[in-house]
Amino acid sequence: MRRAGGVIFLGLLFIAQAAQSATVNGVRVWRAPDHTRIVLDLDAPAQHSLTLANNPDRIILDVPASQLNAGLTKLPLADTPVLAIRSYVQNKTDLRLVLDLKAKIAPNSFLLKAHGGMHDRLVIDLYDEPAATSTAVSTTAVSEKPAAVNEKLAASPAVNNPPPSTAPVAATKPAPAPTVNDKTPAPANVDLQGKRTIIIAVDAGHGGEDPGAMGPNRIREKEVTLAIAKELIAAINAQPGFSGKLTRTGDYFIPLKKRRDIARTMKADLFVSIHADAFHKASARGASVFALSRNGATSETARFLAERENESDLIGGVGNISLDDKDQVLAGVLVDLSMTATLNSSLQVGHHVLSSLGGIAHLHKRHVEQAGFMVLKSPDVPSILVETGFISNPDESRKLATQAYRKQMASSVFKGIRQYFYQHPPAGTYVAAQLQSGGIKDFERQHTVVAGDSLSAIAARYGVSSQQLMRHNNMKDSVVKLGQVLRIPVNGTSAAVAPIAVAPVAPTTLPVSRPIIPQTAALPRQHKVIAGDTLSGIATRYGVSVTQLLRHNNMKNPTVKIGQTIKIPAS
Repeated sequence: MRRAGGVIFLGLLFIAQAAQSATVNGVRVWRAPDHTRIVLDLDAPAQHSLTLANNPDRIILDVPASQLNAGLTKLPLADTPVLAIRSYVQNKTDLRLVLDLKAKIAPNSFLLKAHGGMHDRLVIDLYDEPAATSTAVSTTAVSEKPAAVNEKLAASPAVNNPPPSTAPVAATKPAPAPTVNDKTPAPANVDLQGKRTIIIAVDAGHGGEDPGAMGPNRIREKEVTLAIAKELIAAINAQPGFSGKLTRTGDYFIPLKKRRDIARTMKADLFVSIHADAFHKASARGASVFALSRNGATSETARFLAERENESDLIGGVGNISLDDKDQVLAGVLVDLSMTATLNSSLQVGHHVLSSLGGIAHLHKRHVEQAGFMVLKSPDVPSILVETGFISNPDESRKLATQAYRKQMASSVFKGIRQYFYQHPPAGTYVAAQLQSGGIKDFERQHTVVAGDSLSAIAARYGVSSQQLMRHNNMKDSVVKLGQVLRIPVNGTSAAVAPIAVAPVAPTTLPVSRPIIPQTAALPRQHKVIAGDTLSGIATRYGVSVTQLLRHNNMKNPTVKIGQTIKIPAS
């Protein structure tokens, strides 16, 4: 606290580095569902102090040894909590900005150092607060006018108006509610018969302060990704049994970790992040599908793109970054096993999406690539990142700029997603119920034989008999071969699902969620352990718990061995 001329000053001082002269060359405003971001473009690092004042409600921003070289009258403030922004010169050298408020907010500010072609920036985030949660503030005065003006006001007769007051800005911002998509098309109006829909969280990469890659004719990645994401949502919601939700609905920035958190809050069955990135060679081309890698990138391009995407928080701006949650999120063997199952499911759905994309676009690689994308690091939501093409390639950039190709791209992505969930319908969903009853006519389940499979085990998994499988596939005997594709006949009483081999990417044996397993005494359930299996994965596949498997098989620990036969208890 500092006293000057009988006026008490309250505020927090944020220092980027030693004070130096700086010029504000631009002021930009972004509106998100839960907050407003105001960005000051600087030509050099600068100190600043932020004070929250009332009577009337306003924010006072002081930037010492700085000057304003940007207009304030045409800023898009209509749907923000800011009524107007005024500027003054203090002490002939200091810049003061006053943000007049029309709603309660919780402010947070931080400096972003020059990075990735972006200059120094001062970021002010104004988080919305419900009107009923306003808090009392102190009643000390802060000067908004230059010194000469204040001296004249001090000589004026006293009036009965209450004096303005200020409160120090909190160092941490409140955790805003996760973004909820209110503007996407509603799911198809169908009788779900009490069954839930399969929820797909669609994430449009970049946004707001982070434009992403820039292509020819100044086409920006953030605009391409949002347009394709909206087309994908429309395709998802037009399909009975599926529901699509956007992580961001407009041009604003969301930190990478929060994007994952939004998907988890949605209780999503799948997280799909849409991108259209660039490479330093304009000749780079082709669509790609990525899953998380826990052991390094599968190619130099994958590593480059992951590093570029992971810089998004540095470019877009994240204040008060904390590493305190790392151990809580990733520690423990149970979470590790869950991450393994989630990764395997991500690889499988990625395989279906990539196969579908191959029908409309050149593929950069013909297998699902892996790299350490931060946005994919969800421990319990299968996640893929779709590179719809290279925006740095002139030909692909032209295609990505057209609505027709964006719609075609979205339809192709959803075709792969739908194919995956028809093979692996989560228990209790409308899609699972339709598969059970044979209500989905344009789809035939298939099973690709993997190591350890036998015809009887495949039959038990899908709730059919070995004779049905042989007859449906014109087989003369019960011998199956590695890689053989078996067509699964429709059975009116069961619709269990099987994993799909995702060669050459491994591991490939765990599904996205609990499948529907036949409850029949005639076919006691057993599972023969193959490469990549874990006890938790087997438990998830058959809809039982690890504890049940341990007890039913008299096992002392969850370690399983290749070739071991696990008896499956009734769930």
